[in-house]
Amino acid sequence: MPPATIDQGTRYCYVFLLKSKDEAIDKFVLYKTEVENQLNKKIKVLRSDRGGEYVSPFADICAQNGIIHECTAPYSPQQNGIAERKNRTLKEMMNTMLLSSGLSQDMWGEAILSATYLLNKIPFKKKDVTPYELWMGRKPSYKYLKVWGCLAKVVVPPPKVQRIGSKTVDCVFIGYAHLSSAYRFLVYDSKNPEIHNNTIMESRNASFFEEVFPCLKKELPSSSTPVDEIVHDKDQEQLEAEEVEPRRSKRQRIEKSFGPDFLTYMVEGEPQTYRDAVTTLEGPQWKEAIKNEIDSILQNHTWELVDLPPGCKPLGYRWIFKRKMEADGSIDKYKARLVIKGFRQKEGVDYFDTYSPVTRITSIRLVLAIAALRNLEVHQMDVKTTFLNGDLEEEIYMEQPEGLSAPGQEGKVCKLVKSLYGLNQAPKQWHQKFDQVMLNNGFKINECDKCVYVKNTMRGYVILCLYVDDMLIVGSDDKMIKSTKDMLKARFDMKDMGLADVILGIKINRTQHGLVLSQSHYVDKILEKFNEGDTSVAQTPVDTTQHLSKNRGEGVAQLEYSRIIGSLMYLMTCARPNLAYAVSRLSRYTSNPSSEHWKSMIRLLRYLRYTRNYGLHYGRDPAVIEGYSDANWISDMKDSKSTSGYVFTLGGAAIAWKLSKQTLIARSTMESEFIALDKAGEEAEWLCQFVEDVPRWPKPMSAICIHCDCQSAIGRAQRAMYNGKSRHIRHRHNTIRQLLSMGVISIDYVRSKDNIADPFTKGLSRELVHKSSRGMGLSRNDNRNREIRENRFETTKLGLLGFSGTHRGTRWPNRSSRSGTRQASRGFESRIPSRIAKHLFGLSSRTPSHDLFFSKTPVTAPWKPLKTILKLGNLEGRPLEHHPPPSSSCSCQDQRTRSSRS
Repeated sequence: MPPATIDQGTRYCYVFLLKSKDEAIDKFVLYKTEVENQLNKKIKVLRSDRGGEYVSPFADICAQNGIIHECTAPYSPQQNGIAERKNRTLKEMMNTMLLSSGLSQDMWGEAILSATYLLNKIPFKKKDVTPYELWMGRKPSYKYLKVWGCLAKVVVPPPKVQRIGSKTVDCVFIGYAHLSSAYRFLVYDSKNPEIHNNTIMESRNASFFEEVFPCLKKELPSSSTPVDEIVHDKDQEQLEAEEVEPRRSKRQRIEKSFGPDFLTYMVEGEPQTYRDAVTTLEGPQWKEAIKNEIDSILQNHTWELVDLPPGCKPLGYRWIFKRKMEADGSIDKYKARLVIKGFRQKEGVDYFDTYSPVTRITSIRLVLAIAALRNLEVHQMDVKTTFLNGDLEEEIYMEQPEGLSAPGQEGKVCKLVKSLYGLNQAPKQWHQKFDQVMLNNGFKINECDKCVYVKNTMRGYVILCLYVDDMLIVGSDDKMIKSTKDMLKARFDMKDMGLADVILGIKINRTQHGLVLSQSHYVDKILEKFNEGDTSVAQTPVDTTQHLSKNRGEGVAQLEYSRIIGSLMYLMTCARPNLAYAVSRLSRYTSNPSSEHWKSMIRLLRYLRYTRNYGLHYGRDPAVIEGYSDANWISDMKDSKSTSGYVFTLGGAAIAWKLSKQTLIARSTMESEFIALDKAGEEAEWLCQFVEDVPRWPKPMSAICIHCDCQSAIGRAQRAMYNGKSRHIRHRHNTIRQLLSMGVISIDYVRSKDNIADPFTKGLSRELVHKSSRGMGLSRNDNRNREIRENRFETTKLGLLGFSGTHRGTRWPNRSSRSGTRQASRGFESRIPSRIAKHLFGLSSRTPSHDLFFSKTPVTAPWKPLKTILKLGNLEGRPLEHHPPPSSSCSCQDQRTRSSRS
């Protein structure tokens, strides 16, 4: 019988299902926390029997929280009559429900929970009121109550609906969901290949047949025993014996049809306990993994076996099992991890500071882009038993784990000498140890990312990115990489994985033109799990004609919806910036999705199928960082707030991007664009500071050009003048002006259709979606993408010259009728040589000839596009070529006149 906690005054009851009695203390902590937070009540007295689960740690928790723990006298259950009577009532209801429904005894846990749910809503004798009303302060609702064990036809969730076949599944009603307003069903007869029999699912969309009991009809004819003789006293004694001596139940575990409640890229069906692992068909593999973990711990001298000092209590532990997968989905290895129950540690006693950084995914992309630019090798290493390397300062004891063979020392405990997985301070201790090792070996820490380490010598340089136990190593040559690996192997237990293949679920492919980051294997996994039956595709992620709003009715498959959002969020964050707006838009309705939201979700999954092979292609050029900023004024009519978005590129592909709703209400398009420009400036400043620590990066640093499609916002940023219409804009958004004056950034105008940040704020047509994706370096064809990058590089050079395109005529492209941009073009002729030398030839010792800029022929000529007049040199420093104007067009005197006018 599972433990029941009953409030004496209201008779409200909580029931918890336990695998073993040692979980009772954890459930009591959950109960206490819920009572204090939700009801603002305090537990004064706790009365229990003298069971083994209520001694030592349990009594200590009561004493620490000022709870009086009363225990009954030995063999006197009548002293705890309220709890004992409640347990008997629940047992009798459980047996009755199982017999009347025909369900097997394996469902006793669901029957107990449902019986508790009903008893809390039934008035008791002393008071003509229900425990629910006394406990919650409101009357209960009975309209959702159904007959337990009856037939129910449950609507299949939209992602699992088959085109041909039934839209419902025959199930048996077995209870009420705990964390949502839904029912729990046992799948009885499913024709849908996505939903298997004998699995449990939760839903609100169901039709009940309360007089039909499918399990009863199936089992009664084959039973030769009368119904009233199915449960004997012997069975009751056996149930009670399970309470005295905890053991693992032999009943078959029922698998969730919607998968486990963790990240979708984890493998289902992994063992949960030590006994689960060693008794499965994969037992030999798990035993080997357990042995490797124990050996690593012992070799690292993580603990020593000692007698437990008086007054100390050891922490518990748990085994965590995981199958590590290859990029193609096959099993790489079986991994077992011993984790201490650090949640029982006390802050200020067992640990103090716990913060430990990890490298940003933006830093990883930036380092890989630099590797592609310079054609560098990228290697990968993995730290075995990472958190075992940190030195422990506090005194902590742990119980001996299963799998540890220590003959003659069974009664001793493990005194931790070094940190262990699960300790609150373990990540911090590991990072401190790694920092110390790297600094002692000549590395420097990048101030913008504490997990990026750089070493620059006369022989070459190395850049190392650390993400917990995974690291990328980029070096100028093989000798530098090898020396770094040898140093790490001498200090830690490392696994050399050679050339980088997969990092954080991102595949790294090397081509003749650079590097490609893709997650096609992860896309396949998402589609297989959530959209397998659908083979349609969509060429845009968002339907521009569809307007979504908050759902006022019942939600549709909320759990499935949130899982898809979580999977797509991870995909978008790593290597798919083109999904940012669609994912952000749909994530606003995660709490209560409707059928309209599901339509948009299915369209996004179809677009994902259409672009499954898309990847970020980093090439050899351009070797400059460019930014694009955009905003959509009042994108949400409910709160009148705007949406900001920006993206930065290097080597022809995106390295940093972000989409967010603005925190304040902008009063105009200019204001929303200015706020977005300011946020892009913050990211540009971080990128600029990051690359300052990159070895051999050109010095002095060139300004990062941010392209914006709002000339009024550009004008406000470039001029520190008073304007009555924009005087209310907060000072914190004026950082962009300071960055401009410091030379950290520059701002250039770009047309909206050429702004690759445009899809971060709104839905676009098919042509613009494809164009912006190519602009961000996303493509499934590397050759085609390289051609696009070369064209964009030429345009980039022209933009750095001060031209935004290859237009005919004498008009300066960055010039408009507004005084700000007109003022920016004044004095351009005197600045252009230094700008070219700074931006285009920073990697070269050669500088372009100044004769071109002081020749009699103007730079902009009306008879040819600019790109045919200026054949820009490459990054090796080829000087610009001067093409004289043809005599048939117009005279040089006319051109000088036009040039002076401009």
